[in-house]
Amino acid sequence: MSASNQDLVLIKELELILDSCTLELTPVDEAWPDLYIGNVAIAQNRKKLHKLGITHVLNAAHSKQGSIGDQSFYGNTCVYFGIPAEDSDHFDLSHYLKLAADFIHKALKSKNGKVLVHCIMGISRSATLVLAYFMLRQRLPLRDALRHVVQKRAIYPNRNFLSLLLKLDEQLTFKRRLCPLL
Repeated sequence: MSASNQDLVLIKELELILDSCTLELTPVDEAWPDLYIGNVAIAQNRKKLHKLGITHVLNAAHSKQGSIGDQSFYGNTCVYFGIPAEDSDHFDLSHYLKLAADFIHKALKSKNGKVLVHCIMGISRSATLVLAYFMLRQRLPLRDALRHVVQKRAIYPNRNFLSLLLKLDEQLTFKRRLCPLL
């Protein structure tokens, strides 16, 4: 089996986990204590953010049409971090996975920190960044991270992003075999 065929088999296994989700898509869901995945409407609703207690916003669709948001939009109510990701089969989100995981981790460690990770719909880009956080900072294997999130929110990262997460999973597994304390 060629590498690309093997990848496709692994991606289809991941999609079976995603397909097991029975939840309806909602504007926002808590995927982990104080860590929310949501859509752009939630991100642009200052009242709702305040009600949720959100202190940090990670926008995975920064500068995209329909995604208003930067630090000036939130003022001093939220710390903002924007990633100009495209939900496409060619965008390399891997450059941002560690940055996003570090932002989420630091935010959750801050006093009363609550994080909203969003894109336009809250199912692909934002979910991919949250999954990377679980893998990099909570030491969850990809499949466990997926199983956890689909119990909390309807997500569906595109195949490109699933492939990037598979590569990250392989790298982390390899590193942890070499140095179990990582």
